[in-house]
Amino acid sequence: MEAVQRRRVTVRGVVQGVGFRPYVYTRATGLGLAGHVTNTPEGVVAEVEGAPDAVSRFCERLAADAPPLAVVDAVDHWEVPVAGGAGFTIIASRTGGPARTLVSPDVATCADCLAELADPADRRHRHPFITCTHCGPRFTIVTGLPYDRAHTTMAAFPMCPDCAREYQDPADRRFHAQPVACPACGPRLRLLTGRPPRESSDADPVAEARRLLAAGAILAVKGLGGYHLACDATHPGAVAELRRRKARGDKPFALMARDLADVERFAHLGPEERQLLAGGVRPIVLLRRRADADGPDGVAPRCPDLGVMLPYTPVHHLLLGLPGDPPGPRLLVMTSGNLAGEPIVTDDDEALDRLAALADGWLTHDRPIHVPCDDSVVRVCDGETLTLRRSRGYAPLPLTLPVPVPATLAAGGDLKNAFCLGEGRKAWLSAHIGDMDDLATQYALERAERQLESITGVTPVLLAADRHPGYRSAGWAERAAGARPLVRVQHHHAHIASAMAEHGLDGGRPVIGVAFDGTGYGDEGAVWGGEVLLADYAGYTRFAHLAHVPLPGGDAAVHRPYRMALSHLRAAGIGWAPDLPCAAVCPPEELRVLERQLERGLNCVPTSSMGRLFDAVSSLAGICHRAGYEAQAAIELEGAAYRAYGEGDGGGHGYAFGLHLPPDSVGGPLTADPAPVLAAVVADVRAGTDPALIAARFHTSVATLVTALCGAARERHGLDTVALTGGVFANTLLSSACARLLRARGFTVLRHGRIPPNDGGLALGQLMVAAAHDTP
Repeated sequence: MEAVQRRRVTVRGVVQGVGFRPYVYTRATGLGLAGHVTNTPEGVVAEVEGAPDAVSRFCERLAADAPPLAVVDAVDHWEVPVAGGAGFTIIASRTGGPARTLVSPDVATCADCLAELADPADRRHRHPFITCTHCGPRFTIVTGLPYDRAHTTMAAFPMCPDCAREYQDPADRRFHAQPVACPACGPRLRLLTGRPPRESSDADPVAEARRLLAAGAILAVKGLGGYHLACDATHPGAVAELRRRKARGDKPFALMARDLADVERFAHLGPEERQLLAGGVRPIVLLRRRADADGPDGVAPRCPDLGVMLPYTPVHHLLLGLPGDPPGPRLLVMTSGNLAGEPIVTDDDEALDRLAALADGWLTHDRPIHVPCDDSVVRVCDGETLTLRRSRGYAPLPLTLPVPVPATLAAGGDLKNAFCLGEGRKAWLSAHIGDMDDLATQYALERAERQLESITGVTPVLLAADRHPGYRSAGWAERAAGARPLVRVQHHHAHIASAMAEHGLDGGRPVIGVAFDGTGYGDEGAVWGGEVLLADYAGYTRFAHLAHVPLPGGDAAVHRPYRMALSHLRAAGIGWAPDLPCAAVCPPEELRVLERQLERGLNCVPTSSMGRLFDAVSSLAGICHRAGYEAQAAIELEGAAYRAYGEGDGGGHGYAFGLHLPPDSVGGPLTADPAPVLAAVVADVRAGTDPALIAARFHTSVATLVTALCGAARERHGLDTVALTGGVFANTLLSSACARLLRARGFTVLRHGRIPPNDGGLALGQLMVAAAHDTP
């Protein structure tokens, strides 16, 4: 009698909602094995029985041949008693116990579904919710684990007989696809217009929506993780009206284009950008504008980049038009459905209320969104992806940690908030939450944290937050901590720890951390932001920093960069002559008040912020004097520098910072003095130098400064690994220049890729620092 063996196999990772059970079924039946497979809170569990060599072959390449959306972390298998029986089945999911499997992110509509969507002979022709095991909503519809239809927001839509047959057919790609639906049984799309809103009588809501968009209307469109506000990007009046209604200022809008051919008419596309745009994640990709092409008017005033994405849901594809559709918009503005400072709207009733002053109509549907999830934002730097906002398509994929951590919750910062849960060697960075100024955003943080705890099974015993005494995220962490310990982490230390963790450093040896941003609470109560720290997870030493100057009026200086320029000039001993753009643009009365304010030190906290120096030079060069959105002055300065580099003039050696030792020359940090840089910029301005060339020279100066400071740190402390982090390093010109100079001098350079360099990545670093403090 032929030998028979039975093995139990547990597969952990992103293995639910990605077609893993159908894959196991097909693999087992193809090898003639009996047994079963099921979803459990800890992963996919299968038992296979048959000839020993067939059982071995089943186990050997289970991970290697997994479905494309699966991420297999571990495959464990062991022999169990033979049970007999014939055939292989998918059995009901097992509930109970701690969650240890991982939920897939939402995935853009696949090519097979798109082909069916456009096929008049297919029963899902033009179905707005077409999906299969390879694509569609996942994270935003999951209400619990294991991942079954009953634990999603599709639970309210019983499958029709045709869908049920596909769902139960192992040969069908919708075999156990939980969001499966069709026009007979799935969610229903509808268009609401008017005041009060009423459902349109048009038989095709999308066709009517396209007609409205083409006529200049603004529509609220329900997506995977929330509502967008959409208008025809080529309709200047509609774009201007949307900007007015949202009180958007000059902040750029994101665009959605029908295909790559439409994008390359107005933006540069390299192979990396093409892959990002057309892949399964479909983030917003920041692309350099073409100087020789007319882009859409008013979408991103004076911004060097355009944020573009391709459609990632069936509704988007239908809105932009299928082959043969009547002409309509091929390029849409797609911006978050919210008022400035508020979280993205997900609830349908709330959308009718909160978006009433913004939208002329609502293209909505009756499938609830369980988890808010904004679009992710990325750009390409030196051929590598640089994530600026990690959200849809990436969350909630876990990160592998270089050292184990206790169950920890890190609250993140107050700008671009994202929190982080971690336990063992896994960490889960939340989707983008937003800025914490609004009470609704703080409630959104609470809801998202509860949901992430529920799908990860992490119950924190330790919390971490920023040291800033006024941060709302830190206040929330204090209230949430209760009796649990809370570690307060210095802002720039967290940035550096985030870069270390992303690159798998265990913290056994310090790095030279260059942390440049706009604002971070320093040890002495000053506003830091131009820091070079010698850091590991357990602590840091401030090796060097940008010289402190007064920040006159706090946020007033952030919103009016000319104030920062005048403060820097005064600190450098340079007069406020009216021929300087920053002095000329400041109203005379404000100029007099500002002078008295700086003389007396009233509401003038000292700052070492590199971000504020970028603002100052932007205004001093005459590029940007008022910032309507975060980092506008710095972004426009980068854009000007890019123009100079593009014309073949990178500014030579740039300007030179002064470097000063502390008075006692022992133990204290080096100071980088920008006064010589400012004097040189003033001389160039007075000589009529092109502002773009001034911008390029300034970028070169900062990169040279970084190299010099890292060289001094290596000489004194023997360190040769540099971490570049903080929001200033979202600037790809600066990041690339720093990396090139440092590597030429033998440094190992760590830059962010999967984790944002800005405050969206702060929580990962907080988690690592808190865990190091908690370790005996």
